[in-house]
Amino acid sequence: MKSESTRNSLISKCSTAISNHSILWLRFSVAIVYCWFGALKIIGISPAHDLVALTFPWFPPEILVPSLGYWEVLIGLGLLSRRTVLVTITMMLIHMIGTFLPMIMVTNLCFDAFPYRPSLIGQYIIKNIVFIVVAMIIANASIRPKA
Repeated sequence: MKSESTRNSLISKCSTAISNHSILWLRFSVAIVYCWFGALKIIGISPAHDLVALTFPWFPPEILVPSLGYWEVLIGLGLLSRRTVLVTITMMLIHMIGTFLPMIMVTNLCFDAFPYRPSLIGQYIIKNIVFIVVAMIIANASIRPKA
């Protein structure tokens, strides 16, 4: 009986920790991804360079790709502060719109068989649906009054 009580207590403590810190962990984990991917674009070693260039052929890639990298780093850094979260989430959602443009602009790169079998690039883009939901969760937690 004691071990059941101990187990329930541990589960309760874990649940409380997750409840109290999950939004912070979400913000930090997304910040890491944004800063990392943005930095790769800034220093010119991003595997997404050509995809970005092909998606926006009317912009010079030597300007567009690093600019996008700075935008991504700003999003990452903005997620680290509660004060800037709502502006940052807006920036993130604008960015997310852009991430889906290759599905229209370079469909042949995004699908091995349109529309049901995405290529690796397509899968890389489709996973951004999760980032959109995360952005909504973070925004909701930021505007919700603390109990």
